[in-house]
Amino acid sequence: MLHKNFILILDFGSQFTQLIARRIREMNVYCEIHPFNIPFEKIKELQPKGIILSGGPSSVYSEFAPIPDGRIFELGIPVLGICYGVQLLGNFFNGKVGVADKKEFGKAELEITSDSVIFDGLEKCETVWMSHGDYLEKMPEGFSPIAKTENAPIAAIENTDKNIFGIQFHPEVVHTPKGKVVLKNFVVGVCKAEQNWTSHNFVEAEIKEVRKKVGNKKVICGLSGGVDSSVVAVLLHKAIGDQLTCIFVDHGLMRKDEMKQVRETFTKHFSMNVIYVDASETFLKKLKGVTDPERKRKIIGNTFIEVFDETAKSLGEVDFLAQGTLYPDVIESVSFKGPSATIKSHHNVGGLPEKMKMSLIEPLRELFKDEAREVGHELGLPDEVIHRHPFPGPGLGIRILGDITEAKVKVLQEADAIYIEELKKTGQYEKIWQAGSVLLPVQSVGVMGDERTYENVLALRAVTSLDGMTADWAHIPYEILGKISNRIINEVRGINRVVYDVSSKPPATIEWE
Repeated sequence: MLHKNFILILDFGSQFTQLIARRIREMNVYCEIHPFNIPFEKIKELQPKGIILSGGPSSVYSEFAPIPDGRIFELGIPVLGICYGVQLLGNFFNGKVGVADKKEFGKAELEITSDSVIFDGLEKCETVWMSHGDYLEKMPEGFSPIAKTENAPIAAIENTDKNIFGIQFHPEVVHTPKGKVVLKNFVVGVCKAEQNWTSHNFVEAEIKEVRKKVGNKKVICGLSGGVDSSVVAVLLHKAIGDQLTCIFVDHGLMRKDEMKQVRETFTKHFSMNVIYVDASETFLKKLKGVTDPERKRKIIGNTFIEVFDETAKSLGEVDFLAQGTLYPDVIESVSFKGPSATIKSHHNVGGLPEKMKMSLIEPLRELFKDEAREVGHELGLPDEVIHRHPFPGPGLGIRILGDITEAKVKVLQEADAIYIEELKKTGQYEKIWQAGSVLLPVQSVGVMGDERTYENVLALRAVTSLDGMTADWAHIPYEILGKISNRIINEVRGINRVVYDVSSKPPATIEWE
């Protein structure tokens, strides 16, 4: 979708870049993240309302410092530099960046020394979050200082003639209480961006876009029952009706009773064309003896495509394949050649094998997870689908560490069903962003009915998050964890020990593989 009203965020490697995007989307303004070295001609073509330079770990003087095309400052487009971004402004406009005597990491008191449009609505002194070792030592030409902190005498600058601003602190983090106000002052006040990025407008625009792209051709959609694929399926069905055929491939690695639930929702409730394929034997056979997580992902992804290809042939000529790719998938799977690196492959990103003569349709690739849920509400999806926790495409295949067998899958399905059931029963499910069970390749000694046992260890994982880019472990009450553990050990044969994962992302990832 081509946007004529959006903010461009250039990424210089900050761990908070995605948070900048989230804050702007929360204002109902569309924005996109691009690498710092995006070609200048591409920026001109995009015609953003404003440009934000993210923070980053580099020094502007280092040999491999990420430096954008300086012509962006001559476009007449408002620019806001954050942290490393303000140092770039200083370097570009003949100021001087120095190494601070005392590095600032954490909370600081910002003293606003001059009236500025980006500080409208703020008090003279505000708490902000700093994370820097370098700072502006000499004012860049054409700029005026507008704020300072104890360790940064020039903590914010502005050039009113060019509408260019720089702030040394991070407005996007929750530790800067008035940070959203600062960003809104720039995005809405300075850039005059319209606040029209809503789920209703998105659905209307995307339906038109799909109809224009598809015409009278056929589309197939991989339906898993998760939020992303469900929203895609219903959106496409609303746009093109019976031109859409959904294919539900049971790879044998789904949660318990998954196929039954999908049938209930989509075949009965929405009257959609859904083909159900039980390919569990095929997947398990190809995964036999495989322990490497990346190999598992690739085998599952490739086999999924093969099953799709075979099923699609029965439908005659099909021109498009729809996927539930989300914006974090796109961000995390793109290497920005320096600031950002690929963490792991995503099953939804990377295109299609050449033998599949279909084009991709990814109507949600601009959305974060919570935005996809809002679109689901707009389309009338039931709450149990919309608020379902994210579930990985490779399914339980990456929650069984080590080799995968049918017996292990059944054990994990039963244990996971108990876990989710208890979370829902106690009201914890709604408080958690994602929960799942992990079967470990570890056996431990236990005692059951006066007999010694030597069985598997199960790890429970639950995190709180906004969009999965960062996550903290969920603080589930001990008594609830105790009941879950007790039920699993007593009801699921093959597990005699349950542990709880208290790792955050970063440094850990949400999934174990």
